[in-house]
Amino acid sequence: MRMETVLAVTLFVFLAVTSVQGFARGIVSRQCLQCICDQESYGCTPIGCRMDGGSQSCGYFQIKRDYYIDCGSPGSDWVSCSRDIMCASRCVQAYMRRYGRGQGCHSNCESFARLHNGGPQGCRRSSTDRYWNAIVGQGCSANS
Repeated sequence: MRMETVLAVTLFVFLAVTSVQGFARGIVSRQCLQCICDQESYGCTPIGCRMDGGSQSCGYFQIKRDYYIDCGSPGSDWVSCSRDIMCASRCVQAYMRRYGRGQGCHSNCESFARLHNGGPQGCRRSSTDRYWNAIVGQGCSANS
């Protein structure tokens, strides 16, 4: 095999793997996680912490400290986990397993996004409608 071909194949595989993101598997689909991540961190980038609604939100999914505690506190600490795509997505998956059932929510992307934005009963709160519309703008639907 020619060196150019090997390099091209290697680059293709690298791009295919890195463009998919290293999301943890769980009840939230990869596509839905991608839309939430894109919305929260301007294209799913490892941004730092910022003030949001009176408290700090950090990382890929802009996870708050209480959310991190509710998801079971994976990894070594809140800020480090929020900046690691696999740890942060494990936290989101665990949070949805905890609150995505029995809250009058459907097990779909709309409910997961609204829970992520509005807390344990976010799927029922009209205050999360605007956030859901932003997720739709990222390319997701209720069944994504």
